[in-house]
Amino acid sequence: MEIAVIGGGHGAYAAAADLSEAGHDIRLWRRDAAALGPLLETRALQLKDGRGDRSIGLQLVTTDLGEAVRGARVVLVPLPATAHENLAVHLAPLLEDGQILLLTPGCLGSLIFARALRDAGNDANIIIAETPTLPWLARKHGPATVSITTRTTILPTGVFPASATEAAMPVIRQVLPEAVPAQDVLDVALLNGGPMIHPPLILMNAGPIEHCDRWDIHKEGTQPSTRAVQDALDAERIAAREALGYEEPHWRLADHYGVGGKTSMYGDLAHDRLTASGDWSEKLDLQDHRYMREDIQLGLVLIASLGAAAGVAMPVADGLLALAGAVVGEDIRAQGRTTDRLGIGALGAADLRSLVREGYRR
Repeated sequence: MEIAVIGGGHGAYAAAADLSEAGHDIRLWRRDAAALGPLLETRALQLKDGRGDRSIGLQLVTTDLGEAVRGARVVLVPLPATAHENLAVHLAPLLEDGQILLLTPGCLGSLIFARALRDAGNDANIIIAETPTLPWLARKHGPATVSITTRTTILPTGVFPASATEAAMPVIRQVLPEAVPAQDVLDVALLNGGPMIHPPLILMNAGPIEHCDRWDIHKEGTQPSTRAVQDALDAERIAAREALGYEEPHWRLADHYGVGGKTSMYGDLAHDRLTASGDWSEKLDLQDHRYMREDIQLGLVLIASLGAAAGVAMPVADGLLALAGAVVGEDIRAQGRTTDRLGIGALGAADLRSLVREGYRR
């Protein structure tokens, strides 16, 4: 299958290598030619995982977004949600009839891209889908090398509009065989584990993060007190899901940590494999790191906003957002992904569920 992979970060490199090895024709796009470096010449990524090290060839490596997208069956966006608004403006005019735009992760980015399509006057029949997490736990080890620690074994996937789920899922499963249909993109947005895991870890470990040259928040920073806050925060997320009419599975955060023998989206003992890799021992800039700007300013703000709209008290989320705002010196919600900024703030629960099921009227 012809797949355009958009981006140049950990997720994009992991996606390009993994999917090319699976037999797909991969076009990798990144805006910055200098950052692409040797990939522009060799069109090959070095992949490291549990099966060893190997070179994976790509069909195309380009800085031309139109060249990457033209004729692709699936346009895969394994970028942080912070890139959505800017990318949507440039991508919307280029998307073609019959394509599937797949956001991994989404954080209700489907609504942003759908609006961008309308604003661009693009009336093509395009289906948008999103997942709650990146399908790969991966880290780049250089300009052309990526290490994959683990992959998702089950991946809830929402389709926008949800009425297109039956048509889209067979194609999506050719790309991500572990994908399973969720009810809709709102269901998936409320399954995002990043805003449950990372805000307590970076805010409660701010001292050692800023003091140490390198710090592994998942290993040294995950202690009983942080786990207690994470679980309390996760309980608020589940309460918001239930208030909006979503039932099990809620994919509780405890599953990620292997509590009670449960399996997470990344399989058994995902947290243990992550910490054992050593790849997450790093220097974090609390002002700009994606844990702050994606998982808090977008993800946690969105979940808190949805909870408030559903009448659910979320004191732990509100407290973490207040702390994050103090750390960065700004109102973290002001530019966050609230329901108002997504254009759905005035919708009641029933109307919101109708929107994600049927999409915007043409």
